[in-house]
Amino acid sequence: MKYTRLLVAAILLFLIAAPLTHAQKLTLPLWPGGAPEPYTGGPEKDATTPEDPLVAGKSLMHLTNVSKPTLALYPPTAAKNTGAAVVVFPGGGYRILAYDLEGTEVCTWLNSIGVTCVLIKYRVPFPDHYPENAADLEDAQQAMRITRTHAAEWGIDPNRVGVLGFSAGGHLVVTLSNHSDFKRTGELTDQPNAHPNFAVVIYPG
Repeated sequence: MKYTRLLVAAILLFLIAAPLTHAQKLTLPLWPGGAPEPYTGGPEKDATTPEDPLVAGKSLMHLTNVSKPTLALYPPTAAKNTGAAVVVFPGGGYRILAYDLEGTEVCTWLNSIGVTCVLIKYRVPFPDHYPENAADLEDAQQAMRITRTHAAEWGIDPNRVGVLGFSAGGHLVVTLSNHSDFKRTGELTDQPNAHPNFAVVIYPG
């Protein structure tokens, strides 16, 4: 337990200190034909205010009203690529997404050690989550399926695809790890495997 706390602390310190240089290659919609559940909220926005606390002397992104979830690919350099990939889910209490501190900065670190980062902007806010509402789990499943579908194209070993989540994102990766086979009524059964090969769960909600 002590080692785990030290490891998490070291990762967080590294992320805060990491240079903010990201090599995003492409962004894809999770649901090209529209998400399974209807959305009735306002337009997507960064809800950061001047009163929000600073982290390492800078403000943080607070994305909310995310109705069109996406997947952003951040590959490492070809010389460093290990073939491993991590699908990242930022936290934010299922109300917002801390998209930079717990997202793009994580990708910078993962790329530095030769790991492909797949950053997910999943739908928020929702008053309920799995099992009352499966929208969050469906977004996570879809992210894993898209990643494995493009594994060869993106230089990824489909058997070395893990997940990493902070806070609510940590809760979501635990949910995915235990319910990756969840299916809506009438959903096709021959879809790519959504089960992660490993999970990194950081202060889960």
